[in-house]
Amino acid sequence: MRLTIVLPTFNERDNIEPIVNQLLPLSSSYELEILFIDDDSADGTASAILHQAHRHPCVRLIRRVGRFGLSSAIREGILDATGDVVMVMDSDGQHQPDAVAHAVATLLQGDLDLVIGSRFHDDATIEGLSAKRQRNSSLANAVARFSLPRYRQLSDYMSGFFALRPERALAYVRQVDVSGFKFLYELLALSRGRLRVGEVPLAFQPRISGESKLNLAVVWDLGISILHTLLLRSVPRRALSFGLVGATGIITHLLLFGLGEKLLSFTFEQAQILAVVGAATTNFLINNILTFRAQQLAGFSLIVGLVRFLLVTSLGMVANVGVSSAFYHQVSNQALLAMFAGIAVDFVWKYAASSRFVWNTP
Repeated sequence: MRLTIVLPTFNERDNIEPIVNQLLPLSSSYELEILFIDDDSADGTASAILHQAHRHPCVRLIRRVGRFGLSSAIREGILDATGDVVMVMDSDGQHQPDAVAHAVATLLQGDLDLVIGSRFHDDATIEGLSAKRQRNSSLANAVARFSLPRYRQLSDYMSGFFALRPERALAYVRQVDVSGFKFLYELLALSRGRLRVGEVPLAFQPRISGESKLNLAVVWDLGISILHTLLLRSVPRRALSFGLVGATGIITHLLLFGLGEKLLSFTFEQAQILAVVGAATTNFLINNILTFRAQQLAGFSLIVGLVRFLLVTSLGMVANVGVSSAFYHQVSNQALLAMFAGIAVDFVWKYAASSRFVWNTP
């Protein structure tokens, strides 16, 4: 049987040789393919992989330029894999290679479509997570379980270690939203209970080298992924994120207006201008970090993007007033309905126009 092991990498140079050495013994049981998907790392990760590929023909490298992200790398790796079974795991040494054989055997013997390596299985051990990270991961899994009722028997929806049969899962793999928080969670959400899934326990280890990629943007993505699922994926993920960031602008607007009027003794008009521009600017900066981080602007492009965003915002305000007025006078004299009509048009315009003209994405 041919087994492909997909290992996404980003600045993992010092982990490459140890992980390859740990995986090579599997070649005695399988026709092995070790497939690294590197997001153009700046630390020499690709060179380290090429060095191993020259020594071991089973090692392959896909170097990605101009596109990045863990979910995106996993999807690309699965689509490019040549194995009868595909194993996805981290390249930092936290997943033990001896669990690969257990996962593959469980997949084949149980005639399953997907087997997950669980950090929270009754027989699992966790040495690679702090107590705080364990609590946060347990909370995230509890929320994920609520949003995926057809997979409530599972214990780890955020695992980066899983084996699957490509011919059975490929249709769902192709649909995975690569902006999602975790590839596995997105795959489960898309399949809606149609995959036969099992779990095996993991001995989750500390990293060999390097630092965790967990940050605020990753936590934000988790919330968006779960909300996206609860809304039956009826609203685009980016639109959800854009809308939630926009909601925070209301608080910013009120704070800046109060600052201008009460502390700086501005007139109403001056305080309102400060509040409007300030709220739009913070919305732009937060969206740049969270909603559009795959197209994140920096340097001079950030300044140009801000100017464009302010222009888009101002045009959205004009559309808001025009549509709400027209609705009120020609459709219904219910002020609340007219306001919602204006807000809806304003939101759609801002989201669509800023996506295209600020962050240059469809």
